[in-house]
Amino acid sequence: MTAEGSAAQRAIVRKLARGSLLSRFTSAGRQPLKLVAVPRDHVPGDRPRGEALAMGRFTLGSETLSLADLDFAAASGGTLGDNLQGFSWLRDLAAATGRERGAATAEAIVGRWLLAHGTRVDDAWAPHLWGERILYWTAYAPYILSSSDSGYRSALLNTLARGARHLDANAEKAPPGLKRVTAWCGVVAAGLLVQGGVPRVARGEAGLARALAGAQFDDGGLVSRSPFEQVLLVDRMGMLRACYAAAKQTIPEGIETAAAAALAALHGVTLGDGALSSWQGCNPGEASRLTALIEGCGLRARPLRQARGWGYQRLSALGTIIVLDAAPPPPQRVAAQGSASTLAFEMSDGGQRLVVNCGGPGPLPADLSPELVQALRTTAAHSTLVLSDTNSTNIQQDGSLGKGVEDVTIDRSDDNDATRLEASHDGYVRSFGLVHKRSIMLGNDGKEMRGADQLTARGRRKIRESVPYAVRFHLAPGVEVTTTADGMGAILRSRGAPPWNFRCRGGNLTTEDSLWIDGRGHPQRATQIVVVGEVSGIGGEIGWQFRRTS
Repeated sequence: MTAEGSAAQRAIVRKLARGSLLSRFTSAGRQPLKLVAVPRDHVPGDRPRGEALAMGRFTLGSETLSLADLDFAAASGGTLGDNLQGFSWLRDLAAATGRERGAATAEAIVGRWLLAHGTRVDDAWAPHLWGERILYWTAYAPYILSSSDSGYRSALLNTLARGARHLDANAEKAPPGLKRVTAWCGVVAAGLLVQGGVPRVARGEAGLARALAGAQFDDGGLVSRSPFEQVLLVDRMGMLRACYAAAKQTIPEGIETAAAAALAALHGVTLGDGALSSWQGCNPGEASRLTALIEGCGLRARPLRQARGWGYQRLSALGTIIVLDAAPPPPQRVAAQGSASTLAFEMSDGGQRLVVNCGGPGPLPADLSPELVQALRTTAAHSTLVLSDTNSTNIQQDGSLGKGVEDVTIDRSDDNDATRLEASHDGYVRSFGLVHKRSIMLGNDGKEMRGADQLTARGRRKIRESVPYAVRFHLAPGVEVTTTADGMGAILRSRGAPPWNFRCRGGNLTTEDSLWIDGRGHPQRATQIVVVGEVSGIGGEIGWQFRRTS
């Protein structure tokens, strides 16, 4: 760091640190509380974000906030506000600084929070925020409790104790899903780690068990079907396990089983490059961050292959991985960015992505227009069949999901030669009287994937003449397409994998521009191959094949 940068940091810290003002939060003669143990966070943080914090800049996605201008009283609600209020950034700060340097910044920010929110219950006391805050305040106690100012330390510990009591009474009021799980994780963590909290451990464990049962399918995936939320669930459970280890207590078997199932479901939606496949408005994230989380969470599990509730079917053979969405979109109440992606798939060969979905911004701020974000949720933004440019599940003007896919049937078999999967959905029955069935076969040598999209008549509504269809295969950036002379095939070349041949029948092959949202929320230019044609009321079938040339 330059001398000018160091001086700027000291100036910011001097401006933020108001330790003497915190004495008003403590009662005369009261002995400060203590933590009975400090858990170890085994997941390293994001070093560049931590370095920016140490230099006085809070960054999240496409947004940056100067710490000199930080106003916690106004930083409530929204992704940026929640990220600040949850204090998960302490992990990033610790990854970039030593304890002495990091503590100066961390204590200054915590001091600001105490001044803004320590004396009153407001939006910053939302149960899920207190749950997250307790997990990170206890794990990074050396960074926020190293001050020589006894008034600050006492204020922080007493506020932590008050927050734990508030959370104990209000955790069940958190929205169902990940937020309620986070709240109850905080109740249990406080019971294990905050002096005098032992009586609340059993209540917290019972509440957490209920929250997990309501948030997860039996296979471990979240009801929101969001890969990003699944990452956070595994992270929360890993941090809670560290609390049990620090307190020398045994985690209940049911909670441990749910945590392992959550990790298996997360593994099930990763591709060969170690990052996520793109579903429900999410992008791949960063492979290095996901690897750090999985290695540090303390859990071990094999990838979930057949997920009935979570809904993502995984096929893999000798380096070729396919992830297919075989479920209806998630309920609107738990997924603000739910997408019409049923029967879409992504595919990778080793570390090279080949077929992708366009993705989306995920939970982080991104420089994407609202119109583009809405378009990224459509069926056409996914690698599947689109009938008459209509979403398989309606996306309404206000962004909510309307009628569409309700029933998905699945038939899967594995033998010595191949894995075969057939799945169908009823999203087009109401409008067109047609069921969409997708069949996939992946050979056990990983070199060939055969597929077919079949439309069959069902219901009373019939197409009078015919309607157009498009079977879209969005390709990852960097995958170059050369169409064959007969117009029925293409060669896909990339730097990270051998060439793949694509062939189709039952339609005409075209290429179109596409885009892909990368792990930082930035749009990248890409190409898609599209099989187009028309289908009558009696239905039809479109066949296609990917084959590796070596």
